[in-house]
Amino acid sequence: MKKEAFIAVDFGGGSGRVMAGTIDGHTLRLHEVRRFGNRQVTMGGHTYWNFLSLFDEMVSGLADAVNAGYRIRSIGIDTWGVDFGFIDGQGNLLGNPICYRDGGVAGAAEEFFERNGITAAEHYSEAGIQVMDINSVYRLARMVGTDPSMVGAASRLLFTPDLFSYFLTGKAMNEYTIASTSGLLDARTRDWNRALMRKAGIPERLFGEIVMPGNVRGQLTEEVKSRIGIDYDVDVVAVGSHDTAGAVYCVDGDYDSSRTAYLSSGTWSLLGVAIDQPILTEAARENGFTNEGGVGGKIRFLQNITGLWILQNLMSEWAEKGLPTDYGTLLSAADEAVTPAIIDVDDPMFHSPRSMTAAIDTYCREHSMAVPSGQGEYVRCVLQSLAHRYKKGVEGLNALLPEPVARLQIIGGGSRNGLLNRLTAEATGLEVVAGPVEATAIGNILLQAKAAGFDTEAVTEIL
Repeated sequence: MKKEAFIAVDFGGGSGRVMAGTIDGHTLRLHEVRRFGNRQVTMGGHTYWNFLSLFDEMVSGLADAVNAGYRIRSIGIDTWGVDFGFIDGQGNLLGNPICYRDGGVAGAAEEFFERNGITAAEHYSEAGIQVMDINSVYRLARMVGTDPSMVGAASRLLFTPDLFSYFLTGKAMNEYTIASTSGLLDARTRDWNRALMRKAGIPERLFGEIVMPGNVRGQLTEEVKSRIGIDYDVDVVAVGSHDTAGAVYCVDGDYDSSRTAYLSSGTWSLLGVAIDQPILTEAARENGFTNEGGVGGKIRFLQNITGLWILQNLMSEWAEKGLPTDYGTLLSAADEAVTPAIIDVDDPMFHSPRSMTAAIDTYCREHSMAVPSGQGEYVRCVLQSLAHRYKKGVEGLNALLPEPVARLQIIGGGSRNGLLNRLTAEATGLEVVAGPVEATAIGNILLQAKAAGFDTEAVTEIL
């Protein structure tokens, strides 16, 4: 007899995976069915996601799950935020989605405010989103002027997880948590800010139904069912489609109101708390906080911080040079290293440099700091810089919340970095709890199970 499984498709900036989750009483068992790479492609002056390849990998992963003996109960998809693609009136994909790290996004926010006579403070008081050039609203408003043929041909705008779901089900809709990263929602109403769209000249027709986490998006098309080798219907469920929303849902039960902060640690670091209503004050905006949608109507009040991206780039450079890239070896060397260098991890120079090593060297020289020497010192520099930034983020939270944060739960892949966890505890003075590593996939699967009627609160063991 086949085991019924909930399937989480989790796309990250560097890789994706298809995870099967089975629930037996109090136990959730996870099985990584397929893992695949995800790299950006630069062509014609733009940096794209290879959507076609990623979709094919996802479908192959679903087939792998079937071949592994699972009967698929439902599917949930989560990805990074802000990026989007278009479909036309016949449901055709209009080009590969452009990556948020594309150089062409530079200056999009400032241009948006100048062109539309809107101040950053006015926009924040409605959207509650940290001003960043990568935000969907600024990039889309620019496209209206620079690429009118693309926008004119589009029938719907779908954010990345919406786009994957559309080509599985044929149903076009926008999930709430991923839409909240765009700057196109009113944070208070949790609905589209259509007055803003009209003012910015953004076609309202591009935006339709917003589906909340826990609802069914649609069922697999006959074409997809045939490709993965099944003859039964499968629901595609709207989960916390922004990966951090799913990860935070996974640990929601551990929250003591806002006194426990979370740190989703990966390529990006997202540091914040789960609250019931957005904080749209000028102080919140000036301190770089954003109000993103969460599962169950929660608001994820957080800061987007450059995370392990810098270290990941260093390791890629070292691999090309034939230098050691074993994580354990590098962390041991960093633990023994001493360097006073602390960089601003959010400085634009670390966004997409040709050489991350050269960027760190330049930053240190420009700020009269000793340049790191050797791999151990570079890793130590990055990790202590992150810990320093987390301390600043916690201080910002404490200034805006009714009570100060007392505990920090680090989730995601970065929670395995014991040295970074220790440096963070030392810098913040907080109790630091690490894990779960698979927070996003766990949150994805638990929400699917809850939608199917399972008592997910009874799950106490994850294997």
